[in-house]
Amino acid sequence: MINKVPVRIEPLNRLAFLDIYLPDDYYCTDERYPVLYMFDGQNLFYDDQAAFGTSWGLRDYLDATRRKIIVVGIECDHQGENRLHEYTPYALKSTNFGETSGKGAILMEWIVQALKPKIDSTFRTWPQREATAIAGSSMGGLMAFYAVIHHNEIFSKAACLSPSIMLCEEEISREFEHKDLFEDTRIYWSFGSKELSPKNRMEAQMLLDEYRDSLRIRGGLGRIVIVEDGEHNEECWRAQNEEVFRFLWDDPKDFVDAQPASA
Repeated sequence: MINKVPVRIEPLNRLAFLDIYLPDDYYCTDERYPVLYMFDGQNLFYDDQAAFGTSWGLRDYLDATRRKIIVVGIECDHQGENRLHEYTPYALKSTNFGETSGKGAILMEWIVQALKPKIDSTFRTWPQREATAIAGSSMGGLMAFYAVIHHNEIFSKAACLSPSIMLCEEEISREFEHKDLFEDTRIYWSFGSKELSPKNRMEAQMLLDEYRDSLRIRGGLGRIVIVEDGEHNEECWRAQNEEVFRFLWDDPKDFVDAQPASA
């Protein structure tokens, strides 16, 4: 079931909605559940609510696979350039989209300091970091990467689909290399083969290879997926649902690299 819950993000002085998925048996047991926090919550569950008419189809996927996970989708601010500012964790003077104010860092502090405690006190969650993950796509994918680095004491896993890393490559790479990460950290990166030019695809592949190798040296687990014929859209990200959930939540000893997903 999906609960749509209004919430006020005080440090950003705005109202938002949370789209919260609860497993079907939630009210039938006393069981506790791991939690996945996700950006762009409006695009996760229903096509008629999604910004471009196609959602990730997460409700259907989770119901069909019976994965016992609570998903907390945080809807973005669609007004003007607000999403760009709230989903960029650094203040940047010059980007392809202009100047950014770096409100993403403020949003993440609110998620960690206010939202997570509220979710843990309202629902039967496993609050430990081992049971807490974060995910997103595009700018949300950048935010998920930032979150698992900057708040690794909270999030043990992240899925970063088509992450907009190049927007702040220098800043995020520096933070990734200098932050201490727990050895159980897992990070999933992906992009569609059609969403980048051949040159940019090669550069992205090299950068992600470096991230994955660095993570593995520190004891973590990284995975890079290139979705053949995939584009920068929800259809491509929806095709990765099984890849993402299997990588984040299944036992590492059972994990075997699969063939790239198909959009």
